[in-house]
Amino acid sequence: MKKFLSFLVVCLFMVTGLTGCFWKKGDVTIGVSISTLNNPFFVELRDGIKEEAEEYGYDVTVLDAQDDTAAQLDHIDDLIAKKVDIIIINPVDSDAIATAVEAANDAGIPVITVDRSANGGEVVTHIASDNVAGGKMAGEYLLELVGKDAKVVELQGVPGASATIDRGKGFHSAVDGKLSVVSSVTANFNRSEGLSVMEDLLEAHPSITGVFAHNDEMALGAIQALKAANRTDVIVVGFDATDDAKTAVTDGTMAATVAQQPKLMGTLSIEYAKKILDDKEVDESIPVDLTLVKK
Repeated sequence: MKKFLSFLVVCLFMVTGLTGCFWKKGDVTIGVSISTLNNPFFVELRDGIKEEAEEYGYDVTVLDAQDDTAAQLDHIDDLIAKKVDIIIINPVDSDAIATAVEAANDAGIPVITVDRSANGGEVVTHIASDNVAGGKMAGEYLLELVGKDAKVVELQGVPGASATIDRGKGFHSAVDGKLSVVSSVTANFNRSEGLSVMEDLLEAHPSITGVFAHNDEMALGAIQALKAANRTDVIVVGFDATDDAKTAVTDGTMAATVAQQPKLMGTLSIEYAKKILDDKEVDESIPVDLTLVKK
């Protein structure tokens, strides 16, 4: 019987065109929209949400936008129609998500953002690492390794995402006037795009000696391109401290990665959801500590 019910739930989601997971417990319903689950960082974020929701006995619907802004907006419209008690959003695009936040506001549904912010609408609290500080941390370490006036490239995340903007801002605050950033180009937080973009950058700028990638997936793609080109002289610094990235740091193919705590972000999002639903006051911003992982 349990297997049948699980199957029925999956079928219902397939019919409605939603990509995600559903946990049913208790009377409180929480809707979660994640930018993509094709990234280990956000899988950990989801797991933190799932585990903490189980502790509180909440019903949680987690939807995967697959880095598609339109899909994310549709998902949030659906959550609003279902009259969930609270919505947790990890935006694909910080500007585009504003209309969805405003729609939730109009419906009287509180909104929490996690990892990436919303540039519009009323968000009760935002849970994230200080991405500006993390970008600066990465830039300072890259400068230390490659030396002043070295030529480097920057692999940027999804255009419009607050993490992209903030990590880039922090990085440039550390290196502008000290390093020559010969190219800053998006690879959309994606490993395969990191590989192809890095191949092009190596051809266009063969004298580079450093790379800062706004996340580890792009950094790992860049490392693949460097390996294929037999370039062992290029320093790579990433961001997120995923398991694959930490392995790369250990084996020396990546110099460092900025460690966030995605699972803790997920846990905190549920803890603060509970506080909001219990009518307790919460801070507008909840910071999560960063560290630099290096060999």
